[in-house]
Amino acid sequence: MSLRLPVPAQDVLLALLITVMQVQGTLVRNADEVVQRPLSDLGHLGYVLLIVSGVVVAFRRRWPVPVFVTTALASLVYYGLDFPDGPGALGLVVALYTLAAYGDGRRSLVIAGVGTSVLAIGWLVAAADIEPRVAIGWVYFRIGASVMSAALGESFRSRQVIAAEAQERAELAERTREEEARARVDAERLRIAREVHDTVAHAIAIINVQSGVTAHVLDKRPEVAREALRAIEQTSSRALREMRAILGVLRDDDGDGRVPYPGLGQIDELAAKAREAGLDIKVEETLPAAPLPSAVGSAAYRILQESITNVVRHVGPTRVTVALNPGIEILEIRVTNEGRRAAPGHDSADPRPGGGHPSGTGSSAKPGRGIVGMRERCQLLGGELDAGPIPGGGYEVRARLPLAPTGSRL
Repeated sequence: MSLRLPVPAQDVLLALLITVMQVQGTLVRNADEVVQRPLSDLGHLGYVLLIVSGVVVAFRRRWPVPVFVTTALASLVYYGLDFPDGPGALGLVVALYTLAAYGDGRRSLVIAGVGTSVLAIGWLVAAADIEPRVAIGWVYFRIGASVMSAALGESFRSRQVIAAEAQERAELAERTREEEARARVDAERLRIAREVHDTVAHAIAIINVQSGVTAHVLDKRPEVAREALRAIEQTSSRALREMRAILGVLRDDDGDGRVPYPGLGQIDELAAKAREAGLDIKVEETLPAAPLPSAVGSAAYRILQESITNVVRHVGPTRVTVALNPGIEILEIRVTNEGRRAAPGHDSADPRPGGGHPSGTGSSAKPGRGIVGMRERCQLLGGELDAGPIPGGGYEVRARLPLAPTGSRL
């Protein structure tokens, strides 16, 4: 439990202490001396001035300027009427300190400076014929005390301002760190979601086609059904390995058992899986002059994977051309399909259950989330992606990835 008094109570006690010290200190100092004007003159005006300049200190924090003006006027009148010297400027000194410490900076300093100058002139004029002359030292003491109190108040205010600014910067830095941490977490979640989507969507599309083939030829051509089941097993196994690699970042292990993220070095394997799904795929690849950045290679692989998955899912057996052209600054990717092939019977030509969706066939249907995901991958690296029907039927996906990515790493 804190025993500290509330601020108003502190100021009231300070005001009472100053009032007692000003009155009692003046009486004690001049007890054995003959003074020009005793405190009881002019209707006890000296007592009134000392009491007023002490009592108003109780309001110093709430009204610093009026309190300073009141104590300054009381001091000018008191010493201008030749009342006895003593600690009668205590209230003024405290008022000056408060004005500088709790004021608004420049304006308060101007008021304190002008007020101190006026007080100094008034005190010196009032002490022009003071006797003995050595007593003028008290005038210079009051001037010096006033200047010192204003300087101490400004020093206190400056430290408070610096501390407040430091606290604000610390809070801002903490908020910034938290926002950056949340942004990194969100980016990692988005990256994992994309990887999971691409891996699962591609595997499910291949498995869907192969299972349709198995159901279609199981009785008549068991050897074909056996090959289709083997392809399903291989596809699902690889999908599980990729899922472990992707989700492994969520575990605190040493990375054992993880596989590297897919890149352009696995295009041949991707094309082989697509051929097993019934696509007539042709890869036109130009070797890059230098190894591609891992982020670019991973994004390019995922774009190719998603494009082929869309063809398998929505078009069925058709001819697909994959073109990779790495330039000096840009990697160009183009995936073109000839659209759904006409056949006398849909079931014999396309054994997939459920039929196809128009997206990716060259129709006017809106693209699905796959196109959106590919476009987001490109934009994260500072690239661009276009997808749409081509003249004569079919559909084409065109992507341009800068070899020096400007966006976030995938």
